[in-house]
Formats: sequence, C-alpha cells, structure tokens
Amino acid sequence: MHPAPSVIVFTTLSGLGFGLLTFLALGLPALDGWAAFWGYGAGFALAIGGLVSSTFHLGHPERALLAFTQWRTSWLSREAWAAVAALTVTGLHAIGPVFLGARFALLGGLGAALCVITVFTTSMIYASIRAVPRWHQPATPPLYLALSLAGGALLAGQAGAAAVLLAAAGAVQLWAWRAGDAAFARAGTTIGSATGLGGRGAVRAFEPPHTGDNYLLREMVFVVGRRHARKLRAIAFAAMIAGPLVLLALSGGALWASWLGAAVHAGGVAVQRWLFFAEAEHVVGLYYGRRVA
Repeated sequence: MHPAPSVIVFTTLSGLGFGLLTFLALGLPALDGWAAFWGYGAGFALAIGGLVSSTFHLGHPERALLAFTQWRTSWLSREAWAAVAALTVTGLHAIGPVFLGARFALLGGLGAALCVITVFTTSMIYASIRAVPRWHQPATPPLYLALSLAGGALLAGQAGAAAVLLAAAGAVQLWAWRAGDAAFARAGTTIGSATGLGGRGAVRAFEPPHTGDNYLLREMVFVVGRRHARKLRAIAFAAMIAGPLVLLALSGGALWASWLGAAVHAGGVAVQRWLFFAEAEHVVGLYYGRRVA
C-alpha cells in the first residue's frame, strides 16, 4: 500500500507518546514539579501531535469527529474514544505530581492501562483488514505494543525495562516479517478466487481494468523491490533495536544514552512503519496484474 507520510508520523509519534505516558502514569520515574510538567508535556505533545497528523490523510479532515460515531464496528472509532479517555485520565493524574507533589496510584494505573489499550486499538485498525494478509496476522498487535512501550521506556529513562522491551520488540519484529512474507500465499487468494473464475482453470489478466490512474492504484497498490526492502529492514532493525541496546550497554544505562537511544529508536520505527505500509499487498492488486499468485 502507499506509505502516506501523515500515517507514518501518526503511528510513530503516537506510539512513543502513549508509551511515555504509560511509564509516567505508573510513576516510572517518580517526577515532581517542573520535571513532571516537562515529562508529561512531552508525552502529550507526541501523542496528540501524532493523532492530529493522522487527519491529514483524510479527504475531508473537517469530518474527523464523525469517527467517534462508529465505535460499534470500527477500530478507528474505538481508537478515538480510547485516546480521549487515556489523555483525559493521564491529564488528571498529572495534576498530582505537577502541582500537588502527590501521586494517585489508582488513577495512574487506570491511565497507563488506557494508554496501552489505545496503542492496541491502533494496531487493530490494520490487523483487522483481511484484504491485507501481511497485516491480518497475530504479530501485528504485539509489535505495536512492544515498540510503543520500548520507546516509552527509553524516553522515561528506564534503562532496564527498555533493554527487555527492545529485545522483545526485536523478536516480535522478526516474527512479523517472517509471518508477513508468507501471509499472502497462506491466505490462498489468487486472481482466480478474486474474479470468481478459478473453477474454470488457470486465470491470468489479459488487460488491466482501465488504462488511467485511479484511487485504488494510488492508495492500494505499491511495489517495493525485494533488495530495497531487505536494506530498509536492516536499517530499521539496527536503528530501532540494536542501536539503543548498544548505547544502553556501553553507557551502563545512563540517562543520556536512553534519550539518545530514543531518538535513534524513533528514526528506526519511522523506517519500519514506511515498510509496514509499502510491503503490505492489498488483494485488489490481483485485478491489475501487480502480483503473481
């Protein structure tokens, strides 16, 4: 699929923001006063900035509020409600450490849980799409969660937790790539099944449905070369997993290494998210002969 910059920014920044807010809401680290103000401010800026950027991919951004009306059937709508709930509860919780020098553990625990739920709903927007087999697999939700929490741990200066979460995210990412590469074939969708003509024998595309460009080709069909994809996978993995782990190990878990590692990690996640969309094959591509299956 076409890797839209707004969606890459959205999934990267919001994941980091909600990951950071998760740790702050749990009192990791236990900040007070101005330190808490800037910590929570960074979390809210990343989370809200990411959510706002997602609206730029809409044909009519002014209709974004309508997403709240479809919570019964839409993961996008559920994400909107979860995000509002998470930001509201963590905002109320932030009043304690910022202004009162106090912590409300129950409220913080609820806020942390809502932040995790928000990231999960984001992942389900993609994991629920059957027409994109690479996304419609068990590895998608845990990958989003692991990367979000790993980035949040780095920003929060929690070196020990960050190292464990980065290692877990790396393992899940390798699982996701391996499972994703075989997902289209495993789904069993071919041009014969897509057209309903498979029972008559081998089916091939004689001509594309039309000769001009259209929305489906622009948004749903994107081809990235295997060699190019392998290089980008290596870059993404090195930046979002290996780089931060090396920095933490060499520095003994110093705070500066966590923050520098967070910046490197964010760059790697952005590359990973570009690949997440670029490598995703929508079954509609079969109608245009863009895939041999």
